[in-house]
Amino acid sequence: MQGIIRSGLWLGYFAVILGAWAVLYAMSVGMGLDLLGRPGPGMSPPTVMPMARFAPLFAMWAVMMAAMMLPTLVPTLRSYEDLMTSANGTRAGWLGVLLGYFAVWVGFAAVIAALQLRLLSAGLVDGLGVATTRGLSVGLLLLVGLYQFSRAKAVCHGVCHAPTLYFLRHWRTGIDGGLRMGLGLGVYCAGCCWGFMALGFVGGVMSLAWMGLATLCMVIEKLPQVGRYVTRPIGAALVAGAVAMGAGVI
Repeated sequence: MQGIIRSGLWLGYFAVILGAWAVLYAMSVGMGLDLLGRPGPGMSPPTVMPMARFAPLFAMWAVMMAAMMLPTLVPTLRSYEDLMTSANGTRAGWLGVLLGYFAVWVGFAAVIAALQLRLLSAGLVDGLGVATTRGLSVGLLLLVGLYQFSRAKAVCHGVCHAPTLYFLRHWRTGIDGGLRMGLGLGVYCAGCCWGFMALGFVGGVMSLAWMGLATLCMVIEKLPQVGRYVTRPIGAALVAGAVAMGAGVI
């Protein structure tokens, strides 16, 4: 019975991820965008994405959080499962971790949706959420690239990269305990990965190519075997991209 419940929860988990990607793809196709988030012939950026209101923009970002961030939680949920027998964990606690983690990212979706509206009203991004000035793109690339070398990134990444240690220090049983741990893990994850979301204003908020690349980078960063080796190279690549863009090479 336990095996059936476990399989059902994991299948439901991955179904949510696939469903979120399907929704984003349908939105992109419905707007007449290609994989890079560029409008088709006869469609201008301000009209192709008429999301100048908070509610639809927040909903879009929330779906993006499900598509992009839930895949990065797999090692964490596996770590919880490893402790279920020895530390009296439960499937309810497993679900609590998931819900707490995602709640943080839904909150982040609200913040970045509000930020996008501010940038749009200031003329700093267009209707597709793409920076309208080279300076903003360069600044974001440089900021996120340098953040990869910061102490804050190292601390947050350390928790995301080794969630077992976090569980051992903050262990709580039951769904309430799982929820509390999930909220804590979500905060550290947001501190680790916010920059990749901010880069949507460079690559295009509705660019499936950017979403896929950012998701891949975040998943690799959290893999136990290789995560610690890729953080700074990613930062170096982003800084190099900022320099190249600033020089007009790209």
